[in-house]
Amino acid sequence: MPDFPRTMIEDLSVPRMLIGTNWFLGFSHQTHAKSKFIVEQMTRERIADVLEVFFNAGVDTIYGTRPESPHLDDAIRDAEDRTGRKCIKMGTPTFDLSRTPEATDHNARVLDGFAEIGTAVCLPHQNTTDALLDRTTRTIRDMDKYCVMIRERGMIPGLSTHMPEAPVYADETGLDVGTYIQLYNAIGFLMQIEVDWVHHMIWERSKPVITIKPFAAGRLHPFVGLAFNWSTIREQDMVCVGTLTPDEAREVIEMSWALFERRASAVELQRTRSKASIDGK
Repeated sequence: MPDFPRTMIEDLSVPRMLIGTNWFLGFSHQTHAKSKFIVEQMTRERIADVLEVFFNAGVDTIYGTRPESPHLDDAIRDAEDRTGRKCIKMGTPTFDLSRTPEATDHNARVLDGFAEIGTAVCLPHQNTTDALLDRTTRTIRDMDKYCVMIRERGMIPGLSTHMPEAPVYADETGLDVGTYIQLYNAIGFLMQIEVDWVHHMIWERSKPVITIKPFAAGRLHPFVGLAFNWSTIREQDMVCVGTLTPDEAREVIEMSWALFERRASAVELQRTRSKASIDGK
């Protein structure tokens, strides 16, 4: 199978599928018990096993790397060694927004940390971006200054956001970013406006868009989530997916190829007694 299709974020080539980190780091968007299970199960070795599958398929970009998760960085290095692939890292820092000199120094140190772990695309986290969004002035306050700080450290700025206005205001104001995050799934999970409105917003953007929560944090079957996303975004846009196991990684890769090629997926179906009468097995 050839490498996964790619797109460009400025001069950086990335696969159209990105590897999410919520299912590595314990952010289930379901229950505390579920998140605790993820943290306990996803060791350095198990994360590397998942990454190996993705890297071998040409899906070599991870969204959500951060200095405070060294076991994830260790797993990335392990998967790089196993596959001979170099990982592209996308990080989501959180800033102190108090506008004091101390905050400026703190934020500079935060960005230094992301640069030190080899972050290629730096997208201030939703808890930073959305706190700065001003619907009255249609701006994202201070984000231009943060973009300068990101560029100074050799990273491409982006926006991680849950608000559909953020990419719109970035375009309107000419904000110096290379890509945007946007919540996008068939049931509208965590989305603040209707799905068709977000679809329209994505198609109007001047930069490539990364869609997140395509499976609505486990509420949608992966086939449904992928079919919806791949069929409704542009060729330059990306989908960020999270998986717990190497087999799940193989499934979402094969499902995606089947959708691109308009064929039936070769993924083995889940068999239960209720389906026995369908295929006679």
